This record gives sequence, structure tokens and C-alpha cells, in this order.
Amino acid sequence: MGQVIVVIGDRLGKGQKVAAGVEAAGGKAIVVPGMAADMKLGDVMKAEGASLGISFCGSGGAGAITAQNKYGYKAKYGMRSVDEGVTAINEGCLVLGFGFMDKEELGQRLVEAYNKKYGQA
Repeated sequence: MGQVIVVIGDRLGKGQKVAAGVEAAGGKAIVVPGMAADMKLGDVMKAEGASLGISFCGSGGAGAITAQNKYGYKAKYGMRSVDEGVTAINEGCLVLGFGFMDKEELGQRLVEAYNKKYGQA
């Protein structure tokens, strides 16, 4: 398999720090531009053939739930910590919904967990 592609959708149009973490771990980050970007997460994942999607909003749910309902991606949402995200990847989730948590560590650890699980390390 090739490089891990991670799509990042943030309700406020952010996500640059988590993108830097994804790239530090050797992944390719695609930050969906603009407000309410979390709601476009599934569409962009499908278009880009993404490995993972990360959604950020106040509740940590809307974009992840939308991607799950529209495309059938296994999602976990309402998460508030990096460790919860790593656990979700280990459980086979491909769409991860967080409260606002634009941190480099999050992107880096999620890509590392994905690589470990799917044998790309």
C-alpha cells in the first residue's frame, strides 16, 4: 500500500496543526478549506481515496456521522483525547470525530497507529 492519506475537516476551517503531524509521520494531509468543512469530510475522503478522515467540531460528531451515513465509513466520534483516536483506529474505524483539538501530536499518532495496524510501518 502507498502513503496514508488523511482528510481533515474542521467546523471552523482549521486543521493545519494536525496536518503537520500527519506529514511528520509520513502521511499526506488534505485540509478541507472553509467553514463547516467537517460536513464535507466524507465527500472529500471518497474523492481522494483517503485512508482516514478526521472531523473537528464542538461535539466531535457531525462530520463523522455524516461520512458514516453517506458512505458507510466506520466512525467513532465524540472523542476528546489522542489515545481515544488510537483506540478507534485499532477497532477498525476510519473516520474519527473529535472536539476541537488541532494538535500535531494527534495527526502524528493517528498515522503511526494506522501504519502499525495495516502493516505500513
